[in-house]
Amino acid sequence: MLEWNGHQNLGDFLSIIISKINRMNIVFAEPIGLTAIQVESFTNEMIALGHTVRLYDHIPSDQKELLHRTVDADVLVVSNYSVSREVVEKAIILKIIVVAFTGVDHIPMDLCRSRGISVCNAAGYSTQAVAELTIALAINLYRMIVFLDNSTRIGQTRKGFLGGEMSGKTFGIIGFGAIGGRTAKLAQAFGCRVIAWSQSKKTSDGVEFVQLDQLLQRADIVTLHLPLTESTRGLINDSKLRLMKPNAILINTARGPIVDYTALAVALKNGVIAGAAVDVYEHEPPVEISHPLLFAPNTILLPHIGFATQEAINNRSEIVFNNIRSWLAGIPDNQIKENKR
Repeated sequence: MLEWNGHQNLGDFLSIIISKINRMNIVFAEPIGLTAIQVESFTNEMIALGHTVRLYDHIPSDQKELLHRTVDADVLVVSNYSVSREVVEKAIILKIIVVAFTGVDHIPMDLCRSRGISVCNAAGYSTQAVAELTIALAINLYRMIVFLDNSTRIGQTRKGFLGGEMSGKTFGIIGFGAIGGRTAKLAQAFGCRVIAWSQSKKTSDGVEFVQLDQLLQRADIVTLHLPLTESTRGLINDSKLRLMKPNAILINTARGPIVDYTALAVALKNGVIAGAAVDVYEHEPPVEISHPLLFAPNTILLPHIGFATQEAINNRSEIVFNNIRSWLAGIPDNQIKENKR
């Protein structure tokens, strides 16, 4: 216990007391791709300000372990590992959750709001990465690159295969935030006509904004770039898939539950649409060996790599650090005001 001995400078003593009161325990509860140099630099910076930093090099095995890591945290850093209501309720000194991700649907936002816990995200860190992957998946579906690579390796030829080109196709974007907007620019560079549907009013050069059903009926390529909310959960279901052209393809790099994957698998098997590429699922991979998409034809299935580029992870690290610095300075940045991606 700190006691003033009567000989110290009172101002210095009070400064020590204030620093103790304002000391924050910053906990990185799962790895977020930091380099050793970044860890050392940020840790030293925080220690110099009187704070403590604790980092874990593996994800928690379950919510019990997450709670153990979090219970003494003032500042909690997670990526896309789900944070349960129990963890938030029992982390009694928790003041802010810094999400090293764009989406926050794995955070109990209503409980955080009621407890006065701030939540901020790493908005924009992977915009280019996800947009580029979307285009890559469209090209892969049209040219069957993965399938033909495997065929070549076992001594086969193209066997009369003729692919398609993106140029001249109608590219439909569902959700027109930063990623949707960037994807539109890339699609236009490939010579596509771009149409889009947005939950809020948007404008963009060369993009025609239409109703959702109209987009599904017109587009050759349909790609999803919107948050997971109660209104978007199951948005693309059997009836919506049946609106699409039989030669259309669907790409989901947003959130898995936006699409009814059982209905999508059936649509692919029955030729309702021509193909699909998926990077996100009902939960983080690995997916179950019985997942319906594993048995659907004309699919490309990836283990959630949309954000996984060296450039994006470096961007994310700096955004996370700056979010912590800004909050400590009393000028929080990237705060989530409502439950959105």
